[in-house]
Amino acid sequence: MIFYRENLTDEKLLDLYKKILKPRLIEEKMLILIRQGKVSKWFSGIGQEAIAVGVTSVLDESEYVLPMHRNLGVFTTRNIPLHRLFSQWQGKANGFTKGRDRSFHFGTQEYNIIGMISHLGPQLGIADGIALANKLQDNKKITAVFTGEGATSEGDFHEALNIAAVWKLPVMFVIENNGYGLSTPTNEQYLCENLADKGIGYGIESWIIDGNNIVEVYNKLSQLKKEMIENPHPVLLEFKTFRMRGHEEASGTKYVPQELMDEWEAKDPVTNYKKYLIETGVLTEGLDEQLRSEIKQEIDENWAIANAEPEIEPTYSGELDDVYKDFEYEEYTHGEEVKNIRFIDAIRNSLEQSMWRNKNLVIMGQDIAEYGGAFKITDGFVDAFGKDRVRNTPICESAVVSAAMGLSINNYKAIVEMQFADFVSTGFNPIVNLLAKSHYRWGEKADVVVRMPCGGGTQAGPFHSQTNEAWFTKTPGLKVVYPAFPYDAKGLLNTAINDPNPVLFFEHKQLYRSVYQDVPTDYYTIPFGKAALLKEGNAVTIIAFGAPVHWALETLANNPKIQADLIDLRTLQPLDTETIFASVKKTGKVIIYQEDTMFGGIASDLSALIMEECFEYLDGPVKRVASLDSPIPFTKALEDQFLAKNRFEEVLFELLKY
Repeated sequence: MIFYRENLTDEKLLDLYKKILKPRLIEEKMLILIRQGKVSKWFSGIGQEAIAVGVTSVLDESEYVLPMHRNLGVFTTRNIPLHRLFSQWQGKANGFTKGRDRSFHFGTQEYNIIGMISHLGPQLGIADGIALANKLQDNKKITAVFTGEGATSEGDFHEALNIAAVWKLPVMFVIENNGYGLSTPTNEQYLCENLADKGIGYGIESWIIDGNNIVEVYNKLSQLKKEMIENPHPVLLEFKTFRMRGHEEASGTKYVPQELMDEWEAKDPVTNYKKYLIETGVLTEGLDEQLRSEIKQEIDENWAIANAEPEIEPTYSGELDDVYKDFEYEEYTHGEEVKNIRFIDAIRNSLEQSMWRNKNLVIMGQDIAEYGGAFKITDGFVDAFGKDRVRNTPICESAVVSAAMGLSINNYKAIVEMQFADFVSTGFNPIVNLLAKSHYRWGEKADVVVRMPCGGGTQAGPFHSQTNEAWFTKTPGLKVVYPAFPYDAKGLLNTAINDPNPVLFFEHKQLYRSVYQDVPTDYYTIPFGKAALLKEGNAVTIIAFGAPVHWALETLANNPKIQADLIDLRTLQPLDTETIFASVKKTGKVIIYQEDTMFGGIASDLSALIMEECFEYLDGPVKRVASLDSPIPFTKALEDQFLAKNRFEEVLFELLKY
């Protein structure tokens, strides 16, 4: 191994040695402790330290780095107190996740480190969002994100590279090619000769670097960083390296040929660098022994601190209170001036006023810029707010949602428009596993609104007509809003944008141009978790949301003798159970009306809640009316049969007669 120091001083060379030595000695300690049963699980990065240390050493402390679970050198180079890392690994409260996640599955704004989730790919999109925020601020900062050779097969990898290329984002995409994805060798994962070649298709500058040579890593990345600051653009970096331990300790390395282990052991990044420093007189055996002794003492002292900390004592409130970030709802009231507008105009009005109020708000989606979106809601927004804040995206929902999370991390607000709610399936993972869990896992907000044009009645077929709110009401950490009227749509969307938690905002597209209402021209908000009581009566409680609210109103208008409480839920998470239970206790009968298919829909949970909380008040069975348990069809006759609308009145009459 050849080290070209170029213009690095002796002090810098020695500094890099201290930084690469520290994670190695910590790992050696952890391997002893895991054999003693004092550590439950360990993902070793032995053999790969030069990459984590080199990359982090090149970055300023204010620049974000997104590591994986084999990048201990990132955390030690950022000088996180070791006892906090040890507490994290031991599941102690002084760690970064309060015992809710393990090893390096965490982030910390204090040290500008954003940790991974086990699905790997989304963090590449997060890096795009962080870098986009840096570029919008023109603060001359870059972002570095790690992944392994295995994750380069994931769609998120390709989506993130494409976005970074198109938007010219200053991101270092760091691939640690260590030869195996758990036990699967690279020749069973991809056929290109080098992973760096994958950058060519995206027009990205790519480099292959010896990942075991700390000096080469540091010098090359220092040069690249300077170029990326002068001319923002992404780079793809393939670091050739090897991990000398198993994927995690329990998996072992029996699947690796011994000759390959021997070959890479000879390339050990710490041993070879030490040898070079001694040969050049920068380091002596005595100084090396002193450094090792000091680091080992630091490790032992911090391990003692972590061990002395008490085990976590779980409480229900402690867990549930951290699912969402605290949001102090601020009520904005409106004046008397109103304008009779459509549902779609109310959405546009909210977006427009929120963009003026929040200079850090960015809207992203397919065709939303000059074209104005599939439904023309953002038509003219580019002229008003510019393309930096109204951004057309490639067709890559997953990386766009992840980028929205990156914007949130870097102090921006983000709105993602799904062209149709059906298409959210290709962005499902980062919504339910990244946005939803980040605050619970490590206290990080996800200031993201995902707009969801949804619903049937327009003969758009199976891929453009779903109302799939139940996919998300099941997921703790998400808020789900589903207005039925223009007034509510504007006020609730304003609140969604203000809320630092992730919000799925459903907009029934059949209502876009068919429902009118007098809506205040001023900016105003409506709180989440407050249903609207549209009609009052003593005979039956009707619970609905979205288009079925209007269908229920139509039924009641055609049957004026029916005295019903009609509740428009407006928000599904949080849910206004107080209004629901009060009404059911008054009427004794309840029917729940949803457009979604029956099995597994929110009506099922509402029915269960009512049975549990109001059973003694019921004078009949809780009834549900929903669409057929089939995909939604295209032809009008089939769609009419599918939708719940044609069955509601019959079920309502049956209940009233019970």
